[in-house]
Amino acid sequence: MADIQSGIVTALYLFDVAQAVDIDVIRGLLGADATVARLDDKSAGPSRLQYTQPPVVADGRVFGFPEIEGFRVRVKCYDYGVISLMLSRPFSGSWAELVALGQSLIENEPLEDRATAACRHIVTILAPAFTEARKSFLSEDYLVFGVTDIPGAPLSDELLRKRGRDIAQLLRGERPPLSEQERDAVLSNALSYLANDMVVTAWNAAFVYDTEPNILAALEIFELANSQLLEYRYHDELLESELTRIYAELQKPLWIDRFAGRRRSRAARHVQALFIDVNELTDRTENAVKFVGDIYAARLFGIVAGRLGVERWKKNVEEKLKTLDDIYRFAVEQTGMSQANLLELVIVLILVIELALFFFGVMK
Repeated sequence: MADIQSGIVTALYLFDVAQAVDIDVIRGLLGADATVARLDDKSAGPSRLQYTQPPVVADGRVFGFPEIEGFRVRVKCYDYGVISLMLSRPFSGSWAELVALGQSLIENEPLEDRATAACRHIVTILAPAFTEARKSFLSEDYLVFGVTDIPGAPLSDELLRKRGRDIAQLLRGERPPLSEQERDAVLSNALSYLANDMVVTAWNAAFVYDTEPNILAALEIFELANSQLLEYRYHDELLESELTRIYAELQKPLWIDRFAGRRRSRAARHVQALFIDVNELTDRTENAVKFVGDIYAARLFGIVAGRLGVERWKKNVEEKLKTLDDIYRFAVEQTGMSQANLLELVIVLILVIELALFFFGVMK
């Protein structure tokens, strides 16, 4: 009998493809093939998880690739410009086989290249729905190993005690055995809601022991956290390049700026527009889901986001936005000074002209 009777292996590939995506346009393009993503609660009672703007989901066959290297494909489009490809396939076998599969999938460049090519094909089909489509795609990937049936149905504590070493090895993707210290570091993030379920997260992969519906619900959380990470990474790079350009522009010494201030005025307008755009997009990303009353989902999202470093990237973006705000205030101040200098120059010129006219007898 196999160590693992049934499970699901999932590879998530996410791409930042545009500034924004019009969800209604995508639904119009795909028709009945498009469905709305939903979040399911793990706890009993009515659902309390809500997407602010539910993403659109479609099967890969709609775009001409039902499978990629044996993985079934599902496509999801977020309104803030992210496309996610979820590649999944069933698994049954020994723990050693699962660990070996993880080693082959972590940072699997051929599979990632296939996913990237598929995403580019999707972008061409859904082009009317995109605002400011990217020329190159920033990407994130994440693996999820879901186990639904183990002989004897062990409780989560027992599974962690007996198979903790395999789980840690699986998530790290290393071939040499991990140290006890590293194993403990990986397993320190284990989370259980019921006695017979468990989630262990790492920065690039996660292990889930649960029912299939609950594994799919956890995948939504992993996908959402990675999409937020991707957006913060994109905006961090954008702000970094813009700040470098603005610094260089403002530091060019031009004598005319002492009076006209056009360059600083232009820079101030550009900075303010960029500040508003990035703030709006990051707010939309951060508020994509409302964790209303679902403590487990909020805890799981917090753990995953922590392992991914989402908060660190968010802080980087916030610091750069503060720098942009400071530059805006400086540019406005300098523009005001330049305009005051120009006004003084005009007054002096008027006085000089009046004196000249007086001396020449034109004015008395």
